Amino acid sequence: MKTIASPTCERCEQPLRVMARRHARYCSAACKQAAYRARKTSATASPALPDELTTCARWVRYSSAKVPLTPAGMAASSTNPATWNTYKDAAASTAGAGIGFVLSAADDIACIDLDHCIRPDGSLESWAESIVADAGTTYVEVSPSGTGLHIWGRAAVRQGRRIRRPDGTAVEVYGTGRYITVTGRRHGDSPSSLADLSALVTRLTA
Repeated sequence: MKTIASPTCERCEQPLRVMARRHARYCSAACKQAAYRARKTSATASPALPDELTTCARWVRYSSAKVPLTPAGMAASSTNPATWNTYKDAAASTAGAGIGFVLSAADDIACIDLDHCIRPDGSLESWAESIVADAGTTYVEVSPSGTGLHIWGRAAVRQGRRIRRPDGTAVEVYGTGRYITVTGRRHGDSPSSLADLSALVTRLTA
């Protein structure tokens, strides 16, 4: 006998109640509202995002567990182009918790992920401030947690690196085979363009 999978919430992936309406998409009003806020944020983010990102058809959604999804809520993969979509389609969807951009060997778009570097007052830890300064005039945004930064730019990164700092935080550098969450929450007055991060990447990974 064929087993039919139970429907799950598009936001938190928990099973929907047995008595839920046939076309229900969320398990609660809270999840529905959170999905609406995520969609609104995504829809208004494009003016801040660099054209180098939004014009590439390498976008996915992602679940609360950071699993990549298609705009339809199906499983996606950072290594399977057939599951990637345009920015417009990804941003218009409410599946999962937000949108992400897939890094690919097809170009040199890279991302430096700074872990837990924003203090409660909004200022940066000194080590992160130094990295952001060395990145120059490139697009930098606040991560979904609100405590980290994603520095976007161009560099030849063919193997991701995670550099653990003495204080327990980490700096991650990626350029292919991975998706990065995108919020559109620009950090400071960073521009909507990508700069060359080659020298910075070399220093961080040396």
